[in-house]
Formats: sequence, structure tokens, C-alpha cells
Amino acid sequence: MSEAGEIVTLVPARLERLPWGRFHLLVVAALGITWILDGLEVTLAGSIAGALKQSKALHFSDAEVGAAGSAYLLGAVTGALFFGWLTDRLGRKKLFFITIVVYLVATAMTGLAWDGFAFYAFRFLTGCGIGGEYSAINSTIQELIPARYRGHLDLIVNGSFWIGAAAGALVAVALLNPALIDPEWGWRLAFLLGAAIGAIVFFMRLWIPESPRWLVTHGREAEAEEVVVGIERRFGPGLPRPDEKLALRLRPRSHTPLREVFSALLVRYRLRALVGLTLMAAQAFFYNAIFFTYALVLTRFYGVASGHVGWYILPFALSNFLGPVLLGRLFDTLGRRVMIAGSYALSGLLLVICGALFFAGWLNATTQTIGWMVVFFFASPAASAAYLTVSETFPLEMRALAIAIFYAIGTGIGGVAAPVVFGWLIESGSRGSVFAGYAFAAALMGLAALVAARYAVRAERKPLEEVATPMSAA
Repeated sequence: MSEAGEIVTLVPARLERLPWGRFHLLVVAALGITWILDGLEVTLAGSIAGALKQSKALHFSDAEVGAAGSAYLLGAVTGALFFGWLTDRLGRKKLFFITIVVYLVATAMTGLAWDGFAFYAFRFLTGCGIGGEYSAINSTIQELIPARYRGHLDLIVNGSFWIGAAAGALVAVALLNPALIDPEWGWRLAFLLGAAIGAIVFFMRLWIPESPRWLVTHGREAEAEEVVVGIERRFGPGLPRPDEKLALRLRPRSHTPLREVFSALLVRYRLRALVGLTLMAAQAFFYNAIFFTYALVLTRFYGVASGHVGWYILPFALSNFLGPVLLGRLFDTLGRRVMIAGSYALSGLLLVICGALFFAGWLNATTQTIGWMVVFFFASPAASAAYLTVSETFPLEMRALAIAIFYAIGTGIGGVAAPVVFGWLIESGSRGSVFAGYAFAAALMGLAALVAARYAVRAERKPLEEVATPMSAA
């Protein structure tokens, strides 16, 4: 229905009343694979640290390996901001095709890098593609999945990063085995494999529709209706009637001016902005400080051969994936506030305990890995909850850009610096210095837990439009 430039739509209500089906599973598979690619990229970069230092073309030091991780993260920040803005302006579908192309080309060129500068440049561009994917993918999944599944599913999707991490570990073990392949070619083939997977993902996404929610807020009501009808056909007859109470009256517009976006962030939703920023920054420093330098700790302090690092990453990755799978449902039942605060607090406490054991010299490579498995079983759903929070608590018209802004600021504060800083700490050979870094990361998680306990939005089982009213609402 429409009148005087306004429309009344049941598009969100029709999407919310759908049962779980093959359509949702395919959406998650085709879009959620982004996190698997990111896990693959990050793990390869960490696992091949030894090969990069021994490479005839690169000759990296420990600090330079850390700097390569920072180049990737800096690219992710840049890509998230630029492509996030375009995602809200041009649509979800266009951008998740553009960003996957950027990723696959850049990661292929990383495998062909001829010197250190070229390696840094292509890692930066690879990060741009992945950063842009975060905005387009998270907003699309959020807008196509019913509220009663949203929290648990979003945590699993974000946690699937660790499937990629496990795959990256296995690939590194195979490609860095000098008995099978020259290590100088091994690390190059690892990145070329990422490009090949990216090409497959491109074709997997061809059937995914544009977000009907995005279409209707941009005045493309007929297209939104066509998309929703197509989705409903997949479920056959007998669907329940949509809830008329969820009908929206909107004044569609082609785009939302940036001044309105920042006004919403700094004025109307400033408390939500504080929560999102705190959660993103804390988890980014926590994760990137430890995971980007995981291989360096194993090789320098425990004497693990670089070609064997992947075997230690596999169980670590498994624990990180099981955390969101097994604890994710509680975010929809016990609620966001309790689970976010609890997972952040417990992660920080366990990190201090594990770090203290490392400092005392009471761990070996195996027990250190077990310790990290326990820590990150809880830290993984905590980190995923940060992405869930910033993607569901802001209006649809600015959702992708909001994800990008908080990812960029959080990663800029906590992520880009962390691999470099910890690279220096590890290169010093001082367990005390490394433990001090771990204690700082734990303190950030504790602060985030306090903020979440007091201010996190109770968004469990609520439609997106109820959590945050669209900016175009009449």
C-alpha cells in the first residue's frame, strides 16, 4: 500500500514468519563462507611465518611478519569503511560480488609477490576485500534470517572463521613440508589456493537475492515484493499469515545522508555506539594480539618447527568453532546482556591464568595449546557477539556502514597495533613482556564485560525493526 510518498509494507513480517528451511541454509553457506576465507587467510599468514622469514624473496624478521598481519588488518579497516558506505547506498548484492572479486585477485597476487613491499601491498588489498565482505555479508544475513534464529546463527556464522583456520592449518602443514614441496613455492601456493576458493564462492552467490528490507526502504517496493514471493515459494503452501502488528509505514529514499548516520551514532544511539565500540576494540586486541603471533610463540619459546605449527592450530581452531556452536543458543534464551558480559569476563580471567602459567614456565607446546583452547572456547562467542551487537542494534539504512565503522575503529584501536606490538614483545624473548601484553588484553575484556552488563541491548528474539526503528519510518 502507498499514499503521498509513503508506503505500508509487510515485507519484514513476511520474512519473520518463515520457518527454517533450505533457503536459509543456502544463504548461510554462500555468504557465511566469507568468515571461512578470513580464517584461511589469517591462519596461513600465521602458519607460514617461518617460511616467510626463510623466503629468498622476503627475508622477514619476526617484527616484519607481525607488520604483514597489520597490513592485512589495515586493509580490512579501509575496505570495511569504503565498501560499507557503498553497501548501504547501492545494495547488499552488488557489493558482496565486488568484494569477493577484490579478495580473490589480491590474494592471488600475494602468492606472486616478488618482494616485501609487494607482499605488504597485496596483503593490504586482500584485507580490503575481506573488510568489505564483513559489511555486505553481515547485513544481508541479518536481514534474511528470522529473529528467533538470528543470535545463534549469527554466532555460528562468525565462528566459522575457525573452519577456515583449521583448513589453513592443514594446508600449511602440507605445503610447508619440504619433503613434498620447496617452501619458497609452498607459501605462494597457499595464497593461490585462497584465490581459487574465492572464485568458487563468486558462483555460489549468483542465486542469492537482494535484501527485500533494503529494497523496500529505498522505494523499490515492487522488486521487494517479487523477491519475497520468490522466497515464499521455496517453502510451499500453508505458511502462517504475517503478523499485521509488524507492518511498517515508511517514506522511502534513495540513500541516507552521512550527516544523519553520524547524528544517529553520536546522539540518538550514542549509548549503543559506546557498547559496540568497546566490544569491538576489546575483542580485536584480544584476538589479534594472540592469534597473529601464535606461531611465533610456538617457534620461539617452545622450539616448534615452522612446518609443524599447523598441527597446534587445528585443536585451537576446533575449540574456537565449538564455542559459538555450543553456547550460541544461550544468547537467544538467557539473553544478549547476560551472555555477552559473561563470555567477555570469563575470557579475560582465563587469559590471565593461562598467561601466568606461561610466564612461570610451567607449560610446554601441548599444554599451552590446551590452555588457549579453554580460553578461546569462551572468547570466540564473545568476539562473535561483538559483530552481532553492531549489526542488529542500528537502523537498516545505516546497518552496513555501522558495522564498518565499529569494525574499523575497533580493529584500528585493538587490531592493527596488536600484531606489531606482540611481534616486538616476542622478539625480545622476554616471557614477562609477553605476559604483560596478555594482562593488558585481559583488562580490556574485563572493561567490555562491565559495559555490556550495564548497557548491552536486549535484542534477543526481536525483529530488527523492533530493535531499531528504520530511519525512513513515517
